Amino acid sequence: MTVSASDLQAFYQNQRTSAGTATEPTEQEIQQGFANGKNPDPLPKLFQPLKIRESVFKNRVWVSPMCMYSSEDGFANDFHLMHYSQFAIRGAGLVMFEATGVLPEGRISPNCLGIWKDAHVANLSNIVKNIHQYGAVAGIQLSHSGRKGSSIPLALSKIRDSQRSTIEEGAWPDKVYGPSAIPFDDAHYKPSEMTLEQIDAVQNAFVDAAVRADKAGFDVIELHGAHGYLLCQFLSPLSNQRTDNYGGSFENRTRMLIETVRRVRAVWPVEKPLFVRVSSTEWVEGGWDIDDSVALARVLVNEGVDLVDCSSGGNNSRQKIAVGPGYQVPFAARIKQEVPDLLTGAVGLITRGDQANEILENGQADVVFIAREFLRNTSLVLSSAHKLGVNIKWPNQYERAHLKTKYNF
Repeated sequence: MTVSASDLQAFYQNQRTSAGTATEPTEQEIQQGFANGKNPDPLPKLFQPLKIRESVFKNRVWVSPMCMYSSEDGFANDFHLMHYSQFAIRGAGLVMFEATGVLPEGRISPNCLGIWKDAHVANLSNIVKNIHQYGAVAGIQLSHSGRKGSSIPLALSKIRDSQRSTIEEGAWPDKVYGPSAIPFDDAHYKPSEMTLEQIDAVQNAFVDAAVRADKAGFDVIELHGAHGYLLCQFLSPLSNQRTDNYGGSFENRTRMLIETVRRVRAVWPVEKPLFVRVSSTEWVEGGWDIDDSVALARVLVNEGVDLVDCSSGGNNSRQKIAVGPGYQVPFAARIKQEVPDLLTGAVGLITRGDQANEILENGQADVVFIAREFLRNTSLVLSSAHKLGVNIKWPNQYERAHLKTKYNF
């Protein structure tokens, strides 16, 4: 049979079944050693699809947002096209873009990604189209750095004591603000306390960013309420010592996040999921803790949030974190147990497919977000399926490397 050039291009670029999708092996695949037989029934949860509103995720191995510090004036570029596409072509169910500033001063560093102006949309849209071409869902984390803004990229922190970027590097020390005039530590700029007008302007910026994210074609938004950035800063009594309606009581300290969620949900299409990342605990006595996060989750689910991404820490330099494999999983499990109508994502030192699947099979979370291990092993989805005995689709272009259960030479 003759295959035309256009048919060949369609075969490689528009793959009918995308990589990372569990598929029953054919007789030829079994004979050639790609599978021992039929897939397990039921499938391991890691490779069971998940539908949230109208978005269908082909598996539950998701790329966690990770700062890349590779933008100029907030624009996505060829690095971002390469970086995010590599996860999509290798089968990730969701590719979540890094913390993306809703305002110029909302970036963590001068090199961070942005979505504060319409001109940013075109480059983002180009990457989203590429992600969709390989069958992955595209998400973006909307963020404001607050008092941790105007910092330096991670790589520079190894050679500089101060976390402050300089004016020559594009810093904005006069526009660093937070709920209270309390710096994260001596290495960061001291913030000014936000006025009510600034609070309203930031909420509007999140709304405008959500509209741009929709225009760019993103399927999912995640609001960044974790790791000591602005929305997280409002939650904690240690970083928020205001005496107005945005400080003091639990209701007041959560007001900034809840109002932002409400306003974003109103403009974000009803068929598209909305996530929130939280620091489930500050790991500091007297700070935000898991009981607070459970109480917050009960509010979020009624505001149209579909999933809480359960991280921790980052808001206080005195934190003492008990780090170990899956150390944050109990937070996702607790919220899932106590707020059953809300999906949860587990994150933090999840490095193996069998480990990730065990979390899901034990009912501790609905999905797993993986960060550093994806940087080490971009083919994590493919290798995890092999170890779990699941036959999944490989990218047509990489079929030569398809892992086998036995080799027939």
